[in-house]
Amino acid sequence: MRRTRSFCCALFLFSASSPLAAQTAASKTPEQLEAAYAQHRADFDYLLGDWEFTAVSQENGEFRGLWSAVRLADGQILDEFRVVGDAGETFYLTTTIRSYNAPLDRWELIGMEQGNGLQDFGTARRDGDEMHIEQRFGVSSAAPTVRRIRYYAIGADRFSWTSDLSRDNGRTWVSDELRIEARRIGAPRSLDPLAAPRE
Repeated sequence: MRRTRSFCCALFLFSASSPLAAQTAASKTPEQLEAAYAQHRADFDYLLGDWEFTAVSQENGEFRGLWSAVRLADGQILDEFRVVGDAGETFYLTTTIRSYNAPLDRWELIGMEQGNGLQDFGTARRDGDEMHIEQRFGVSSAAPTVRRIRYYAIGADRFSWTSDLSRDNGRTWVSDELRIEARRIGAPRSLDPLAAPRE
């Protein structure tokens, strides 16, 4: 019942904010929306927990970091991607929220960096045993980019990640510009509601 009420509220807000979205949502019944959510709510579960990774970039060479993801109380995924140095110092940090959009049948992502607001938007879909994402980065900068990201070889304790990079809004692409290999160092976890309802 709680999930149904949550979906009804989300559907109302979605419909009210966008005529096109309202048309898309109107073509699906509440039962279809509920079924879509149930089918896809676990698509990003492989990312939950704590990871260490090594990476190779065509532009920046080799680096390493830590990656942690937690499920929020209502199903969204919050993750933190941190590039670190040999002494554990942070060189780069971005936080991402991932949420499934049932009316549009896709995951949506928004990246956040200190001082840059909510601008790095992307969409994702599960494709068999892989997750595919297209996301814009540095939207507020003088040189925004687009990445086509592929998670693959996903297992309980590891996954691989590769991305093609475009600096001209998708007209041309640099293949495999960045590759990541991640290894699990912490178990999956969820975050309890920040403001628990009173009985």
